[in-house]
Amino acid sequence: MGTYFNPDNESFRQAVRSKIYVDKTGLLEELNQMIGTEGKCVAISHARRFGKSQAAGMIDAYYSMGSESKELFSPFEIAGEADFEEHLNKYNVIHLDISSFTDFHKEDLIMEIKKRLYGDFEEEGYDGIDGTTDFNVVINNVYKKSGKPFVIIIDEWDCVVRNHADRPDLVHEYLQFLHSLFKSEESKHYLALGYITGILPIKKIKDESALNNFDEYTMLASEPLTRYFGFTEDEVKTLCGRYGMDYDSVKEWYNGYLIDGIHMYNPNSVYRAMSRKKLDSYWKNTSAFDTINTFITMNYEGLKDDIMEMLSGGKVYVNVNTFRNDFTTINSKDEALTALIHLGYLGYDAESCETYIPNFEVSLAYQAALATGEWKEIAESISRCQELLNMTIRGNEERVAKLIELAHETYTSVLKYNDENSLSCVLTMAYFTAPAYYNIIRECPAGKGYADFVFIPRKNAGMRPAMVVELKCDESVDTAISQIKTKGYAGVLKDYEEEILLVGISYNRETKKHVCKIEKSTDVLHL
Repeated sequence: MGTYFNPDNESFRQAVRSKIYVDKTGLLEELNQMIGTEGKCVAISHARRFGKSQAAGMIDAYYSMGSESKELFSPFEIAGEADFEEHLNKYNVIHLDISSFTDFHKEDLIMEIKKRLYGDFEEEGYDGIDGTTDFNVVINNVYKKSGKPFVIIIDEWDCVVRNHADRPDLVHEYLQFLHSLFKSEESKHYLALGYITGILPIKKIKDESALNNFDEYTMLASEPLTRYFGFTEDEVKTLCGRYGMDYDSVKEWYNGYLIDGIHMYNPNSVYRAMSRKKLDSYWKNTSAFDTINTFITMNYEGLKDDIMEMLSGGKVYVNVNTFRNDFTTINSKDEALTALIHLGYLGYDAESCETYIPNFEVSLAYQAALATGEWKEIAESISRCQELLNMTIRGNEERVAKLIELAHETYTSVLKYNDENSLSCVLTMAYFTAPAYYNIIRECPAGKGYADFVFIPRKNAGMRPAMVVELKCDESVDTAISQIKTKGYAGVLKDYEEEILLVGISYNRETKKHVCKIEKSTDVLHL
C-alpha cells in the first residue's frame, strides 16, 4: 500500500472509532451504481465541514486494494447490499488532497504530484516508469499490468482554481492534468469512478473542458446523495437521545439547510455539541468572519436590506443562476448571496427560490462579521441584545424601552421601519441572542387571538421565565398588557406552571418614543 496509491483504511477506521460516528456507508451503494457508467464522474461541492473528506476516506477503505476492510464495514449499511463484496477492495485507488500540495508546491504542483505517485507505483512493484510519458499513459500501463481499473479521488480539487486565479498558467496546467486523468482516451479504459470534492461548483473556464463530464452535487441540489453530506433530522434526534441533549435546542442552533426538501444539519457542529454536551458556535474558529465580510460589504443595491431582513428571520428572493462559480467575479447582489449559499452561510429553498440564514450558529457568525465598516452601528446594537434580554427578565421597564428605542433607531436607517409589523422585525433583532435560551414563536396561536411573540424557555435555559410580548403602535402600553390578559393566551403555554412575564411595548410614531410595561404572572394565561 502507498500514501497516494492504494491507500489503507486507517482514515475510515479512525472515523468509526470516534466517540460519535453516523453511518453514511449508503453513499458507497450509490457510487457502486455509477461505476463503469456514463455517470462515473462525480463532483461534490458542499460547504466546509460537511463530511466530504471523511467520505473520501471511506471510499479509500472500501475500494482500495491496499486495504482489507470487510470486517470494518460489516456493522454498517453497505454490508447489507447484494453487491457489497463485488466491489470491496477490488480497485486501484489514487487519492490526492490538492490543498496539501498547493501549500508547499505551487510552482511545481503537477511535477510534485506525479513524482509522489510514481514513487508509490514503483513501491508497489510497477518498475520502469518513464517520467517523460504522459501521466494518463502511465496509469493505463498500471491498469494493464494489474488488470484492475482505477477509482480516482481528488479532495479539495478546486483550491487551485479558487486561490490562484492570478496564475492562469498554473490553472491551465492543473486543468490539463485533470483532463488527462478523467477525459483522456486512456481513461475510458482504466477509470471506474472519479470522485472530486470542493467548495464551489465547477467553474466553466474558457477553452477548458477538463471537468465537463462530471455530474455535480451541490448545496442547491444533490439528489440522490443529499443525505450523505450533513446529518438528517432523524440522525440528530437519535444522537440527542443518546447523549442527553435537547433536540429542539440543537435544531435551533444547527438545522436549516434545506437541500432537495431534506432538512440537513451541519455535521461538524452537531458532533462537537454532542461530544462536549454544549451548544456553541463551532464555526467561530473557521474563516467565517472574513468570508462573510467579503460578500456583505460589497454594497450592491439592496444587499444590506436583504441581509437585515434575513437576520430578523425573513427570507429574500435570489436568482442563483447568474453565479459563475467564482469568488473573484461577483458582480451583483444575487451572485454575492449565491456564493454565501454554497459556502454554507445561507440556506436555500429551491421551491420558493428564497435564501435565509439557516440557524442560530450562523447568525452568530454574521454578528462577528458585522462589527466593521459601515455595519459597525448595527453590530453595536446587536451587542446590546444580551443586556436587553437580562433587563426584560429583571423587569427593568425603563431600560428595556431605551434599548428597544436604540435598536429601532439603528434598524430604521436600514429598513425604514415605522409600523407594528416592522417593529416586530426590530424586536427580533433586538432580542438577537434570545434563541440561545428560548424557542421564540412569532404570532403564536393563542386562546382568542395572536401574541406577537412567545418566548418558551429551552431545557438549557436555566431559571429564565417564559415571556409573552405584545406590540402596539400609537396605543398605550396598558392596552398591550390588557390585550394579553383579555385574549387569555393559552396556546403552547397552557400547561406551563412556572413564572410568565407579560411584556407590553408601545411605539409612538410621532414622538419616536417607546414605553415598556412588564408584569409577572403564573395564572393569567390559564383563564
